[in-house]
Parts: sequence; C-alpha cells; structure tokens
Amino acid sequence: MSGHQPATVPGDHLDVVIVGGGPSGLLQLHHLREAGLSVRLYEQGEGVGGSWYWCRYPGCRFDSESYTYAYTFSEELLKEWDFRELYSARADTERYFNHVADEFGLRADIRLGAEVTSAVYDDAAATWSLGFADGSRATCSILVTAVGHLSAAYAPDIAGIEDFRGTWLHTGRWPADGVDLAGKRVGVIGTGASGVQLVTSIASEVGHLSVFQRTATYCVPLRNKAITAEYMDELRSRYDEIFETCSTTPTAFPYAAAYGPAMEYSAQERHEVYERLWQEPGYKKWLAGFSDTMKPGPANEDYAEFVRGKIRERLGSPELVEKLVPYDHPFGAKRIPCEDGYYEVFNQSNVDLVDVRANPITHLVAEGAVTADGVLHELDVLVFATGYDAFTGALTTLDFRGSGGLTLQEKFRDGPRSYLGVMSAGFPNWFNVTAPGNFVRGLEPLVEWVTRCIAHVLQGGHRSIEAEQGAEDAWIERINSANELRLQARADSYFTGANIPGKARGVLTSPDSVPDGVAMRNEVAADGYRGFRLG
Repeated sequence: MSGHQPATVPGDHLDVVIVGGGPSGLLQLHHLREAGLSVRLYEQGEGVGGSWYWCRYPGCRFDSESYTYAYTFSEELLKEWDFRELYSARADTERYFNHVADEFGLRADIRLGAEVTSAVYDDAAATWSLGFADGSRATCSILVTAVGHLSAAYAPDIAGIEDFRGTWLHTGRWPADGVDLAGKRVGVIGTGASGVQLVTSIASEVGHLSVFQRTATYCVPLRNKAITAEYMDELRSRYDEIFETCSTTPTAFPYAAAYGPAMEYSAQERHEVYERLWQEPGYKKWLAGFSDTMKPGPANEDYAEFVRGKIRERLGSPELVEKLVPYDHPFGAKRIPCEDGYYEVFNQSNVDLVDVRANPITHLVAEGAVTADGVLHELDVLVFATGYDAFTGALTTLDFRGSGGLTLQEKFRDGPRSYLGVMSAGFPNWFNVTAPGNFVRGLEPLVEWVTRCIAHVLQGGHRSIEAEQGAEDAWIERINSANELRLQARADSYFTGANIPGKARGVLTSPDSVPDGVAMRNEVAADGYRGFRLG
C-alpha cells in the first residue's frame, strides 16, 4: 500500500493503534494481529522501515551485524532472506522491512502518510483520541508509540539560514531522489555516526568538502565484507545458536567480554588482546575484550589511548592529529562510529577540517558559512549531520495529553519518567516501545511482553492499565542512581540530552543489561503485573 491513505473511517474504534512504521512498529503490528486484536499502524512517511526509510544519505549502513536484525517469529522468513553484507547498506535494510510488510500482509493495517499531531486520553471512556495533520481522527483503547529513539531530527538555529542561496538539508531527512554533490562545495556540520558515514562516502565526489567539527570522536574500522552464498548458508545453520547467544549477552550482540578486568593482565598482554580485537569487524573491538573496558576507570583510559594511537597512525600532519584525536571524553561515553576510510579523508587536498569549538559558525550568508574568525566558507550545499532530539523528541513535540489533561512536556520536564521503561504514571493505556541494546535482538522480547500485557488487559475484562506513581518513582530513583556511574554520564551527547538546548540533563538509557531487563519484566508480569494498576 503506497501513497496517502485515509487516516481512519469515522467511528472506527480500534483495540490498538501503533504510531511508527519502523522495525518496532512492524513487529508490534504482527504480534498484536496474531493475538486476535484489531490494530492499525500509522506512519508519517510514505514507506515503512523507520530510520531505514528516512536516512537516505550516502554511506548510510548498519554498524551492527546485519543478520542480527532478522526477525525470528517466522522460520520461513529466516530461510528465504539473504543478507548481502556483514553490515548492510541502508537500501537493503529498507528492502527487508518492505519484504516483511508484504510477506505477512501487514500493509492491510498500515496507513502511510499519516502524521500524528495529537494524542489525548479520555478518562471517562478510557480511550485515546489521535489527531492527524490532514484533520482526520482515530480512537483506540490502547496506544503504542514505536517512533524510535533517533527519529526527531535536530538542526541548530543558525542566523541567516534564509539568506543562504545554496541547498541545505539534514541527514535524517535526505530526499528520496538524492542530491547531486558532484563537483560541489559541500559543508557538513557534525562528526557523529551519520557525519562520519557521509563524509567518508562523498569526499572523493565533491569539489571541496568543509567538515565543521565541534568535538573529535573515537572512530573504529568497520571492516565490512560481502556475505557469500556459502556464508549465508552457514549463518542460517547457526541462527539458533547466534540468537541464543544474543539473548544472554548484556547488549544482545553475538559476543561479550572474553577477558576479566584489564589491569589484572600485563601491559603486553593487554596490547596483544587490543591488537587482535582491532582486526575484528564492528563492535567486537570493545564489547568482546576486557570486562571493564566499557566502565569508567583505568581500563577504559588504557584502551582509549590504544585507539588514539591507531588514529594518529592514519593522519598525515600534526595539525590533523591535534584536531582529530579525542581527549575530552572517555572511549564509549558517546556513540562510537564505525568507518572504513574516514580519517584518510582529511589527508585529501580537497577537504578542510574546521574547528567550530574554537571558531563557531556565527551566521550564514548567501555564499556560505561565516565562522567567528571572520572566514567565509563558500558552499553550494550545507548538510546538518547534527543528530536527533533522542528518545523523547518525537513525542514531546506532539500535543500529548494523559489523564486529567497532563501534558507529556510537563511530565518529562526534568527528563523522561517511566516504570520498566514502557509505561508512565498519568498516561493510562500508553505503551512506549524503545528497544534496548542491539536493536531487533533487544526489541523482540520487549514487543512480546507488551503484546502479552495488552492481551491481558483487553481480553481479561479490564478497561485500563497504568503505572503506579510509587513504582515509577522507585524505578526512576534506581535508574538515576545507576546511571551516574556509567560512561555515558561523562560526556555531552544525545545519550544525556546535552545536544538539545534547554533539554533536561541526564542519561536517557537504562543501565540494565538486556537479559536483566527481560527478567525484570517477566517477574513483574508473573506477579500479576506488580506496579501497575488495572482498571
């Protein structure tokens, strides 16, 4: 089903409405339909896939193993789908989710081009009413938001944007028909994951590239490769083993720390492990090493210095080393971009690295960007690779009102609040699905739990379910206390909300391992949904 569809038939009340057509929303739709509930999914875009629909910028691809993104609810799907690369390109991932939507008839209950603008809870009726940009409405007993934690694109407010004669755009909203960059003067603001991928991909194509960097980051080699037919057959034969491993590791990846505390080993032994892991693809380089590498302390700094040395080896001048080697935050405190050839880009004669911490962009003019030192950087295209209002931005921009008219903006004023990460006191019958860890591997047990909970409510004679305030308070106190000790608390990033002006500061992700999160949710359900009030 493509193109705009009517948001809903007047008077058509549904058991469940899902907002968001990415991996979470599609899986939730499938499971709720299997549970016999009436359900519809609304997606703002004109296609499914979530981030893999929107982020069409050159170079966009996985940084986790592609085969770990496979849904496991269908053995037939696992048998028939071939992954082409160890880390799939965006278009292949979008193709996978379209295949799922087609193969399982999900499109019958999907409405594309349906932008939700409001969600209001009616206490008397125990229902949610949704408003859409086209003026239509829908009602449901249960609302599930599956909008993704990196979906609300953020671009800083730069004076003079209306004066710029060139093209400007965000990596998270790249045009479907692409942008002609050949021979152009291109500026990229931001050197996080999307910026690293984009810069690496376009550097040899553009006439001149200006990379505006505020903070140097640790980037590590992706080491992507094609998946041959023989290797794909081997992966299929090992799927049960692979997925079982993922279900037991802290981050739901198919590997975990293989060594004890780093400082119990000699410097030579540590270096040998580091070198061996460095040749491995993807996240193995830090998740499959020592048990304390990803915790604050000497082990983290020891590995960080090893990574800095690897970066220095790839840069052609002391000036680049000074700008591109990070010292101001621990390794892993921010998302670590995986790349193939990023640092070498800055050795090219057509690439300039602009330090906007020392000389911020003050304004734009018709010809380009002006920095604080008075330099005009002439541009034909300006790309904002400036990330997202993560975890909450896609929700707090809506007119979102819970019991008694409580707004979500008010509820989340000092940071997001929930119980178990899925429900928020004062917002009955609302489930927010945000996957922990390695995305689909962490997502599947969460969606299955939400499905069982919704079926328990609607098929058990209840009108409502809501997190109890006391349970939420205790959960938040526990989460905040644990988060203070995490690496992510030691850097300004989207993990802490520090990238958004005025947003409350605090680590926005849970400190619990994926298996621990699964166990806690299951324990709560087994105890009659302890901490929830059923009405």
